[in-house]
Order: sequence, then structure tokens, then C-alpha cells
Amino acid sequence: MPASSSETASSDTAPRRRGRPSGARAGDAGTRDRILAEARTEFSERGYDKTSIRSIAKAAGVDSALVHHYFGTKEQVFAAAIEVSFAPALRAPGAVATGDPAGTGERMARFLFGVWESPATREPLLAILRSAVSNEAAAAVLRELVTRRLLVPVAEGLHVPDPQLRAQLAAAQLIGIAMLRYVIKAEPIASADIDEVIAMVAPTLQGYLAG
Repeated sequence: MPASSSETASSDTAPRRRGRPSGARAGDAGTRDRILAEARTEFSERGYDKTSIRSIAKAAGVDSALVHHYFGTKEQVFAAAIEVSFAPALRAPGAVATGDPAGTGERMARFLFGVWESPATREPLLAILRSAVSNEAAAAVLRELVTRRLLVPVAEGLHVPDPQLRAQLAAAQLIGIAMLRYVIKAEPIASADIDEVIAMVAPTLQGYLAG
């Protein structure tokens, strides 16, 4: 008898028992990494809403219970997948904090747009943005990651009033430009030379970050 829609939804959202499923081996990093890699591909190609624990398991060649075993719920799989995809951008706090304070805005712009300009890192980030725009659960995961791993460390390195607000304003500027350039592909910003974009946006970021 076919599974009801509620049963299907339950398989993707309800946490499973964390015991080791049949066929799983403790410390099988290869299996875990394969599941995570296929999850990134599924979320990238299908978006958050159309990706399921079952589809990830099928792509990885494992049972759905094994995906739950390693990661938990669909939201937790997504969180693990985007943290890997977002990892290059998470090095921004170190790049921003190093060097002359007068160049803080330019360093932040150059570092993060460098991540966007590389095809290898751009595609996973595009998938994250598309999922976050269309699904609140995905947006909540991204919001927590950006706040906890990116903005708070940047803010902690700023010796200015309202550091977290300033870091968020800078992030909003950069995400807005990324949406227009890489997602919406609005002209002329989509084809503008990236050094020209950085030169124009850096003074605004400097005002936010260094005051």
C-alpha cells in the first residue's frame, strides 16, 4: 500500500533513533562524506523544498535510515551541507581583521567577492541563496550560520559602537549585490568588472565597519 503524504513528510522531518542502522559501520567517514556530497548536489539542483531524505539516500546509494543516522532531520542535513559550501566565506573574519584599519572595507569586499567570482565556490552559494529565498526553514539555517560564524566574529574585531549592527549592514550590502549580480543577473552590475564593483562598494563597507 503506498505511503500517505503525512508518512512521507514524517520521514524527512522527524528525528530517527540515533542507533546504528543495519549496514552502517562506526567511523565510516567515506559513507558520511558521500551522503553529504550528494546532499549538496540535491539541494543545489532541486532546491530545499524538492529535496528529501529519500532522494539524498537514493543518490548516495544508501538507506534513508543511514542519512538520519549521520545527520538527523532534513534541516540538519541542509545545515551540514551549507556549512561545507559556505566554508570559504567563513574565513572572512580573519581576512578583515588583518592589516590597516583604513582598508577594512576593501578587504571584506575583495575577499567575499573573490569567493563569489570562483565558479567552484559560487555554485554552492547560489544554491544556498535560492533555497533561503524560497523556504523559511532553509532561511533560518542560513541566518544562524551567517550570524554565528560570520557576522559575530567580524563584529568582535571591530572597535566601534554597535558592532553587530554594523557587521549586519555590511553583510546586507554584499548579499544584495550578490543577488543582483549572480542570481538575478541585472545589468550593468552582472557584467561589470569586479574590481570596479569593489572600488565603488568598499567606501560604504568602510563606513559600516570602521565608522
